[in-house]
Amino acid sequence: MTVHRVVALLHEPQSPFELACAAEVFGGVRPDVPVRYDVRLCAERPGPLRTTVGHALLVEAGLEALAEADTVVVPGWQPPGGAVSGAVLEAVRGAHRRGARVASICTGAFVLARAGLLDDRRATTHWRRTAQLAAAFPAVEVVSDVLYVDHGDVATSAGSGAGIDLCLQLVRRDQGAGYAAAVARGMVLPPHREGGQLQYVSPPGAPEKTDDSLAPLLDWALGRLGEELGVGRLAGRAGVSERTLARRFVRQLGVGPGQWVLARRIEAARVLLEESDLPVETVAERVGLSSAVNLRRHFRAVLGTTPGAYRRVFGEPGGAPVQGSPTLARS
Repeated sequence: MTVHRVVALLHEPQSPFELACAAEVFGGVRPDVPVRYDVRLCAERPGPLRTTVGHALLVEAGLEALAEADTVVVPGWQPPGGAVSGAVLEAVRGAHRRGARVASICTGAFVLARAGLLDDRRATTHWRRTAQLAAAFPAVEVVSDVLYVDHGDVATSAGSGAGIDLCLQLVRRDQGAGYAAAVARGMVLPPHREGGQLQYVSPPGAPEKTDDSLAPLLDWALGRLGEELGVGRLAGRAGVSERTLARRFVRQLGVGPGQWVLARRIEAARVLLEESDLPVETVAERVGLSSAVNLRRHFRAVLGTTPGAYRRVFGEPGGAPVQGSPTLARS
């Protein structure tokens, strides 16, 4: 398999964490995960690059590296909305024209917007900066209540941690759900947070309570995707009313219980299609979608393709039947 070239475009003072979001997802070496990405760093002026924590990074490549990238990542830009040279903007535009995917983490969205890549598109950045981004670039539809927005050729994420979610989403699109789940498992992270999930912002005067966390219920449901998981059963398990449970889902995850369960079932179906040779009808039953017709309908609505076509692209040769009900990889 051809190695996918990821180039991170840095600018001082560079946030090491925002860079690490991309570097760890794409460039981390794990004994149980084949290497499918090559990560390089570049800057307008190669050499020592000052960071937000004081120490310097040595960046050896200049903007010419973007001409060889399959994916360009802008992991933050300080100060947000600050100057971006014409050389940087043309290099980013040129990579995109050539067919490279361009993604930003946090305030890196300001660079993509200045390059014109976000015009007439939805985009996001850190919630503290969404109003600034919207004011500076009125042609961009800025959304403040999502983790990331992925258009395929261009993608933006919210604050630093959401950059990991976006990078895992890009890996999932490139390599399939099973590979992305293995990367997430190695990083001790949830394998998939929906892009539409709310950024973690507590409204003034309404701090998040720790005793109404959905984590135990979600973990319980993930192990029972093949069973009936209606709102009534979930609410009964949580010991709350259906209305209370729905409010908690929307507040903590940005979607209702039914939407969350369906997304997890589609994700589990993707893994089974990749890693087993089970018939589509059996896959549908294993993940709680009852029939191949139902699975195909939801699969096409969510992913724009059929289970059979997805398996032909991402399926592992000689996949073996999987015992028991599927669950998403988690720590």
